[in-house]
Amino acid sequence: MKRLLISLTLMICQLTFCVAQNADLQKAVAKYKKATTVTAAATKTSHKDAIAKDVVTKGTLTMKKPAEVGIVIDGGKDQLLMKGSDFTMVVKGKSHKTSSQTNPQFATFQAVFEYILKGGEGDLSKLSDLAVTKQGSSIVLTITPKADSKKAQRRMLFSSFVLTIDKNTSELKTLRMNERGGYTEYTFTGHKFN
Repeated sequence: MKRLLISLTLMICQLTFCVAQNADLQKAVAKYKKATTVTAAATKTSHKDAIAKDVVTKGTLTMKKPAEVGIVIDGGKDQLLMKGSDFTMVVKGKSHKTSSQTNPQFATFQAVFEYILKGGEGDLSKLSDLAVTKQGSSIVLTITPKADSKKAQRRMLFSSFVLTIDKNTSELKTLRMNERGGYTEYTFTGHKFN
C-alpha cells in the first residue's frame, strides 16, 4: 500500500509539473495567436568538432500562418524551409527535400512549429520525443527523434533539435540542430509580429 501511495504521489507530481510546463509554454507563445507573420534577423553558426573555427553567416527568419517557416541565409545559398509537412534544406545551393509524413524525424518538429504559430493551441503532451523545460526567462523545447532501428538511427541527419523561446517576449531566440560531429545553430533578433 505504501509503495502504491508513493507511486501515485510521484505520478501526480510529474503530471502537475507537465501541466505547469505546458501552461508556461502556452503563455510564452500566446503572442503568435494574433500575428499572421513573424520576421527576424537570423545568424547561422555552423560548428564542426574537427574544425577549430565556426562558420557564421547572416540572413532572415520568416514564420507565416498556418504552417510556414523559412530561414534564408547568405542570400539564399543556405535555407531551411517548412511548408506544412514538406521540408526543404538548401546547403551551399544544393537542395534536399523530405516530408514529415515519410521522414518521422521531422514530425515533432512540424508539430512544435505549428503549435507556436497557433499561439499555443493544441496538445503537445502526446509527443514522446519532446521535452519542455524552463531555464530562467526561457522555455526550452528539446526534440529527440526516435528511430525504430539502429540502421534508421544511423541515417538520421540530426540527433536533436533545441528551440529556445523567451517567455516574456514570445520571441524564438534560437534553433539548434545537433548532428554527428557538430551542430548548426540559428540565433534570431529584432522580431516583428504582424
